[in-house]
Amino acid sequence: MTKFVLALAAVLAAGAAQAQVQVKDAWVRGMVPTQTATGAFMQITSKTDAKLVGVKTPAAGMVELHRTTEEGGMMHMRPVASIPLPAGKPVELAPGGYHVMMMQVPKPLKAGETVPMTLIVEGKDGKRQSIELKIPVKPLATAGDNMHGMH
Repeated sequence: MTKFVLALAAVLAAGAAQAQVQVKDAWVRGMVPTQTATGAFMQITSKTDAKLVGVKTPAAGMVELHRTTEEGGMMHMRPVASIPLPAGKPVELAPGGYHVMMMQVPKPLKAGETVPMTLIVEGKDGKRQSIELKIPVKPLATAGDNMHGMH
């Protein structure tokens, strides 16, 4: 009986941790046949101060957090170590800003497919949690998509 109670407590604690971070409107940009890189976008809201510190997906050989910025009239896309998630404030991962960069994609992702993805979020206390997602792939020409050639 004690093992059952401990197991139930662990499941409930994991559920509570998951509830600390919400992900909405997630999508991955579709690809053309010769393309090997694409982006994933979403809105993330954390109940407490935290940061997105990593992403994993079996759909790409390499995955990084990136940010697009304008410097001297030129757009630059660069990797970042983390993306801040201030308590209670939605953070947009969107074309032209922060995003998940998927590189070394072995086969082009097509509209209608889904991509399994794990977000790794770190709280102020240093504890990490994983958030499992299944993200839909949208057509290449998604409205509002202003991101340049994806490396």
